Amino acid sequence: MRRISTTGAADPADSPEFGVRPGEATFPLPASPDAGVYFIGRLRTPWTHRRDCPKNGRESEAVCTVELDPALAPALEGLEGTTHLWLLYWMDCAPRDLVVQVPRSYGKGRGTFALRSPARPNPIAMSAVRLIGIDGNRLAVVGLDCLDGTPLLDIKPYFASTDSHPEAVVGWHRDRGAG
Repeated sequence: MRRISTTGAADPADSPEFGVRPGEATFPLPASPDAGVYFIGRLRTPWTHRRDCPKNGRESEAVCTVELDPALAPALEGLEGTTHLWLLYWMDCAPRDLVVQVPRSYGKGRGTFALRSPARPNPIAMSAVRLIGIDGNRLAVVGLDCLDGTPLLDIKPYFASTDSHPEAVVGWHRDRGAG
C-alpha cells in the first residue's frame, strides 16, 4: 500500500482506496508544514487495507500491539493498573486535502471537521483503547481502528472523570434519522 508522506505531497487521487468521491471537495495544501512531530512507535493491527479496517475502535475486539520505541520504554512507568488509554496516531495513508467528504455509510457531504474520518489536513486520529497488558516497550490493547504499521504520536491515560461527556451530541448524527 502506498504511504502518503508527512508533508502531504502525494496526490490522494492516485490511490484507488483513498480517491476523491463524487460530491467531495479538496483544497490546496501548503508548500511546507508549520511544525514537526516525532513518531514514537508503530501500531500493529490485523488490517492492511482500508476496506477491512473497522469504522471505529468499538467495532472490533481484536487485540492489537503498540510498539513503542525502546528508548521510550521508561515513559510507560506508572501505567500499571491503568485500564484505558488515549492513543494518538498519524493516519499516514489518508488524503490531507479534503474539506468536504461523502461518507459511504451516509451518502451526504459533510465538512471534514464534522467527521471523524482520517482524511483531514493533519491526519491525527485518536482512540480510547482498553489496556490489556504491558511487556517491556509493547502494549496489548483493544479498540484500534487503523492500518497495520500506523505511526504512533502519543499515549495518554484516559481519565473517566474528565474525558467522558455522556451529554455530548453531534447534531447531524443525531438528526440523520429525522425525516
